[in-house]
Amino acid sequence: MAAAPEPPDPYAYMEEIEGAQALAFARAENARSLPQLQNDPRYAGLYADALTIATAKDRIPGVYFAGAGTLRDYWQDADHVRGVWRQTSLASYRAGQPDWATLIDLDALAKAENANWVWKGADCLPPDDRYCLVSLSDGGKDAVVVREFDTQTKAFVDGGFDLPEGKHRFDWIDRDTLLVVTEWTPGEVTASGYPYIAKLLKRGQPLADAHQVFYGQKDDGGYGVGSIVLRDPDGKVQAVVIQRPLDTFNAEYYVLDEDRPLRLDLPKKSTVQGYVSGRMLVSLEEDWPERGMKEGDLVDFDLKAVKKTPGALKPSLVLRPTLSQSVEQVATTRDRLVVALLDNVKGRLLSLKRGASRWTATPLDLPKDSTISIASASDHDDQLLLGVTSFLTPSSQWLADAAGGPAAELKALPPRFDASRFVTEQFWATSKDGTQVPYFVVHAKDMKLDGTNPTLLYAYGGFLVSQTPAYAATTGKLWLEKGGVFVIANIRGGGEFGPRWHNAGLKLNRMRVYDDFFAVSQDLIDRKITNPKKLGIMGGSNGGLLMGVALTKHPELYNAIVIQVPLFDMIGYTHIGAGASWVGEYGDPAVPAERAMLMSYSPYQNLKAGQPYPKVFLETSTKDDRVHPAHARKAAARLKELGYDYLYYENIDGGHAAAANLNERAMRQALEYTYLMQRLMD
Repeated sequence: MAAAPEPPDPYAYMEEIEGAQALAFARAENARSLPQLQNDPRYAGLYADALTIATAKDRIPGVYFAGAGTLRDYWQDADHVRGVWRQTSLASYRAGQPDWATLIDLDALAKAENANWVWKGADCLPPDDRYCLVSLSDGGKDAVVVREFDTQTKAFVDGGFDLPEGKHRFDWIDRDTLLVVTEWTPGEVTASGYPYIAKLLKRGQPLADAHQVFYGQKDDGGYGVGSIVLRDPDGKVQAVVIQRPLDTFNAEYYVLDEDRPLRLDLPKKSTVQGYVSGRMLVSLEEDWPERGMKEGDLVDFDLKAVKKTPGALKPSLVLRPTLSQSVEQVATTRDRLVVALLDNVKGRLLSLKRGASRWTATPLDLPKDSTISIASASDHDDQLLLGVTSFLTPSSQWLADAAGGPAAELKALPPRFDASRFVTEQFWATSKDGTQVPYFVVHAKDMKLDGTNPTLLYAYGGFLVSQTPAYAATTGKLWLEKGGVFVIANIRGGGEFGPRWHNAGLKLNRMRVYDDFFAVSQDLIDRKITNPKKLGIMGGSNGGLLMGVALTKHPELYNAIVIQVPLFDMIGYTHIGAGASWVGEYGDPAVPAERAMLMSYSPYQNLKAGQPYPKVFLETSTKDDRVHPAHARKAAARLKELGYDYLYYENIDGGHAAAANLNERAMRQALEYTYLMQRLMD
């Protein structure tokens, strides 16, 4: 007997992003919810503190190498709310007196063009990085317009490369050639809205005349066809690699032989990381038993052999992490390979030099018990710009030489809150299947274990993304100083212990991710750090889905839930926004076994009347063209239909970050912490 057809979704109209009925709903919900938070006497102070932190001029600039001896960054503050793209010399920056020169003032550009421009980055042509492809987004969308900019004349190039709004993928080949993946004609995108046809575009050439070099498939998943251009340190192209995603994590790789794509003999779950010393570097996210390699390994190949026999690759092992480790970042300098490792969610950095037949690794001396990230690596020498951070130590920026010698601290953030009162501890919870799951707790030194501490638990649990310790500037000021406890859970689905940690929570195994989260929640209660009336949780995007699962599966554990830009309708997600690109993570509702798993936890389908749901706070953005605001809208509408009290805020701009500028970000943070105080401290 066939299953009964599912009733039509009464809130399907919410899926029209700018639909009149959907926007009317959002505006009415904003008008109802915002006064409940903004009229709280604490809100104004929280907003002022959040804005002071967000716009502080003594923040650490996010500089990166751009040509020999030059640094660039994108900077926002109270005077530059949209931001300025600027550059300075490394020498003046090191001396503490940077001679900043503005390249693009986005506030001025937006005003001149009467546009809501949001910066989405600049891709510059090595080795001198003079000519750049600048990406600008209308309101924070993933879709961008791309314009060529000359950093020497500080002007957009007349008759230069210019791509209309779209979800483009592009790479410089040379001064007059781009490899572009875009929606060449209307409808040439995958089900998730990403382009899959790659063409070579010459300077001055109309888009219609570009020469096709690769054609994916319309039913491909993932984020659309992309490219990796492997260059030597002087900028000469050694190989062009095309990535064809089959789903979120599985892909095929091809090397271009002039304009012929030749398939590379690589596992489908692998990532081309770069090129140095004649070697192509690849990280493996699954076992490669035919070559004796394991998931998590970093391997390399002789690039000449790759181009000669792409169908019969011979990998060499560069690095095999232990069970407590994962390769978090891979970077290359002129002569070195640099690897950022996590070891029990704490950072280390290795510099590797290629000898005649193998690599030798040297650890770089950097602060212990910190998160260490590679911000930029120079192709002109072996210098590195590094970020060092932990929950209670203000973030710092370091200059290191991968070839050796002591690293030098360039800048440190001034304290944003009084960290002397607090301490960080790492605990482990036992999940339902016996797996030990680590989590960090930041709390007052004199915290009483009496179960009464207002506690905020944050987690993500997906897409191989690690949740590592980072300076809690806003959380410290708006939450810790007010008497709260802050927790980050390193649940499966993330990358804290490499691909195995991520792979353990995919598709039919998704409940492991949620079981890990519930285990950490219960462990906090069992340790008498908090109790369900004092425990709040927060997560965004995939973490917003986690919040929805927590709401519907274990509402008795929580008294506050902040659900940021969430996925919520997991039966309909593949046709909403970019949802089809995430089938590799969650599974496909068109496959019966995967649909059954999705149905078992999909928050939208599992909302029911008469449950002990706390009053949740839902947030989204109209301009979010990645997850799509329909998920949060439909969640709110269903809660309303079932008679629950809730709060809802939809930022009409802002993209997937739910904030288009610093003022909006500060407002969102103030709303969140006002809500948390109302629920957990009052």
